[in-house]
Amino acid sequence: MFRSPNSMAASSISCHSHLLVTSTFKPLKRNSLINGISFAPAFRPQFSSRPLAPLCSSQFSPPFQLPDQKQKDGIFSLKKSAISIALAAWLISGMPALGWPGHANASSPALPDVSVLISGPPIKDPGALLRYALPIDNKAIREVQKPLEDITESLKVAGVRALDSVERNVRQASRALKQGRTLIVSGLAKSKVEHGTELLNKLEAGLDELQQIVEDRNRDAVAPKQKELLNYVGSVEEDMVDGFPYEVPEEYWNMPLLKGRATVEMKVKVKDNPNLDECTFRIVLDGYNAPVTAGNFVDLVERHFYDGMEIQRADGFVVQTGDPQGPAEGFIDPSTEKTRTIPLEIMVNGEKVPFYGATLEELGLYKAQTRLPFNAFGTMAMARDEFENNSASSQVFWLLKESELTPSNANILDGRYAVFGYVTENEDYLADLKVGDVIESMRVVSGLDNLVNPSYKIAG
Repeated sequence: MFRSPNSMAASSISCHSHLLVTSTFKPLKRNSLINGISFAPAFRPQFSSRPLAPLCSSQFSPPFQLPDQKQKDGIFSLKKSAISIALAAWLISGMPALGWPGHANASSPALPDVSVLISGPPIKDPGALLRYALPIDNKAIREVQKPLEDITESLKVAGVRALDSVERNVRQASRALKQGRTLIVSGLAKSKVEHGTELLNKLEAGLDELQQIVEDRNRDAVAPKQKELLNYVGSVEEDMVDGFPYEVPEEYWNMPLLKGRATVEMKVKVKDNPNLDECTFRIVLDGYNAPVTAGNFVDLVERHFYDGMEIQRADGFVVQTGDPQGPAEGFIDPSTEKTRTIPLEIMVNGEKVPFYGATLEELGLYKAQTRLPFNAFGTMAMARDEFENNSASSQVFWLLKESELTPSNANILDGRYAVFGYVTENEDYLADLKVGDVIESMRVVSGLDNLVNPSYKIAG
């Protein structure tokens, strides 16, 4: 049986990522088929909607719960032939290579319906992803936000030449704030107008300060000030959300639900690493777009379910934990003495309510964009059985984005696994974690009041 596997602590030493990109992956939940593969919404084989097996000797599988390693040779051979066809179609269609073995041979013509999800550079910053995922529709604040986000790209230019682009970004944001302030204020929830207005004043003053930083040619001071200003923008946008924007389906009403956002700090004790002793990760959970999934996790955190649990997988593709000791694959609810499972839950851009119980592929939404994509290093999602969409319970994973098999906006995970948050501080250090490192504690540091139906408060 293959077991599933805001600041640095005072004892921590400077840490560097040592990520190894490999072509050998295994699924994330045990008691599941091991040799599965799935395709991005950008590429959908028409001969099958089920995940396929890896080609030749490589063992690639997307994240699902840690498995028994059982596979019938006949099924494997059939699937292997199928993926050869699929890979040939991928290459003929002109999609970028994903690092699979070069000796794959085509045995059929190219398949249709190959498309690219999003043009232009994808958003990879977890903070930006969370800001854009808020359920608001206020063009004025977005016009302030975008040039501030674009400073990140401007700073990729070497030396002080970058400051010319930064200056344009700052002037654009300042102009958008002055011209759109009335519309921004009108978009604030009535109970949050005073707080939102105070934030806008700080944002306006901060933009003036950033302009002075640029004029002083102080490149090193730009990024910290940008982060500060974007935090103001994000807080203003959160003040535009007036209550929870929709009702979850009735069958989930009695489950723990996170109706809003919450922040969790996860402290990990690292073994056998001279560069890192202890690290604290800050995770923002998004209940606006995944209320059932995030609510289930917060409830488990408050039960101290993860405290003392080991990191159970760390392979350069994901870091994972959540498989309890014993035969159970997930959390056993003491009130029912059964495993508590949650549905697959995916919010799509343009929709007001998440889809439940089906992948986007199964729904035929091949080009749909998920509101919480697997774009950022440290994207957090639920593991599940490969062929059981509603089998997630307690096993969670964090994606390490360097994998060539998970390019942003065109990967094998979006629309198939439920993302419900992002690591927003120290995410790069996830790559230094190893199997056997211990989660000393997880605790909710903000947003616990957004949890409804908390089962951890029930005796037993």
